[in-house]
Amino acid sequence: MRKVVIFIVILLLALVGFYFRGNILSLYLKFSNKLPEVERNIGSFVKDIKKEILTPPPLRIEREAPLSILIKGGVLKWTNSERARNNLPPLSENTKLNSSATIKAQDMLKNQYFEHVSPSGVGLADLAKKVSYNYIYIGENLAWGNFESEELLVREWMNSPGHRANILNDKYNEIGIAVLRGTYEGKEGWMAVQEFGLPMPNCPQPDENLKLKIEEYKNQLENLSLTLDARREEITRQKFNSRSEYEEALRGYNLLVSQYNTIFDERKKLMSDYNIQVEQYNLCIGF
Repeated sequence: MRKVVIFIVILLLALVGFYFRGNILSLYLKFSNKLPEVERNIGSFVKDIKKEILTPPPLRIEREAPLSILIKGGVLKWTNSERARNNLPPLSENTKLNSSATIKAQDMLKNQYFEHVSPSGVGLADLAKKVSYNYIYIGENLAWGNFESEELLVREWMNSPGHRANILNDKYNEIGIAVLRGTYEGKEGWMAVQEFGLPMPNCPQPDENLKLKIEEYKNQLENLSLTLDARREEITRQKFNSRSEYEEALRGYNLLVSQYNTIFDERKKLMSDYNIQVEQYNLCIGF
């Protein structure tokens, strides 16, 4: 009788094993063949070229004054006079900065705004790019009102801490100026713009194509990461009928992992090369 019971138990276990053979095989394979991991910290350690833009709040003077004539030469004269008074070298007039200042003054009068950034989103850096002025430091002073003379205009800027800081900034060595008579919010007055700059020296620029390739690799890694997650989930949930079937799925997964790791390592190398270029460039320009 005991032998009959043992035989029945063995037979039941065999039947259960046969019926659930797919699940048992999948569990065995998944425990005996751990899926490889990949480095997911793609990161963004690309260094930036250092530039500085200084734009204090625009200066608006609300007062009536006799009709006057202002010229940029007079504004330059009194600006450099204030710098001399503070033991600073004079600023040289730069034609590109003059063009940028004129574009800014004209645009503010035409589109009736008084801000460093236009309603269409154009700022000082965009203007510098438009006139091909490459800079390390750049700044902008704006003023609107009825100014009796260039001296009084510069004095008003000097009475404002942010504008004073631009005029007396020892990093600047060039300036562009525009003073235009026009109408703003229904009133006649002078729209005045000063644009200060320290031009970019002749230093070797970091390779922009290298930076673009780094970004391209980043996008590829993000897409591959999503594919790997989906494939891993698929392998984890799937019931395999044989070891060879599982190994085939694993080989496909491993190929993706290998592709991912190759791109990851190449991107890491490019980032290192690019960051060295940026460091050398920043040292060259004096940062």
